[in-house]
Amino acid sequence: MAEHHFHLKADWPGGRNDVGTLTADRLHTKISIPPEMNGPGVGTNPDEMLLGAAATCYIITLAAMLERKGITPLSLSLDSEGVVDVTNGVFTYKKIIHRPLLELDRTLTDQQLDTVEILVEQAEKSCMISRAIQGNVELELDPIINVK
Repeated sequence: MAEHHFHLKADWPGGRNDVGTLTADRLHTKISIPPEMNGPGVGTNPDEMLLGAAATCYIITLAAMLERKGITPLSLSLDSEGVVDVTNGVFTYKKIIHRPLLELDRTLTDQQLDTVEILVEQAEKSCMISRAIQGNVELELDPIINVK
């Protein structure tokens, strides 16, 4: 069994509306509470970080699955949305919606096009971040697949 270890350091100067820093091997950014939650909105925040982790995991997983099947999209992009619910002052990360956009070559066979539709769904279930948050955050897919 292989294990991969990732390390991150967060520094926070003190109060709720201060600005801290987050440092990892290839990630260096300021962090603060977002303006939607009455914070200063400097750098990124936990809500964006969770959304970013889920989105990058999904799109990379989908790209790898397509590649394994020998299918190369003309383009592959993703818009993702995170929904945070605030009820009685309790913040809950409610839902992540992924909207992948795939542009495919019209020379693909019907079988390959069917495979793409299956992989778009399977990538969400295979991504380790999706599996980590499963049961806590609702995951929704709204794909657009265009054949050109």
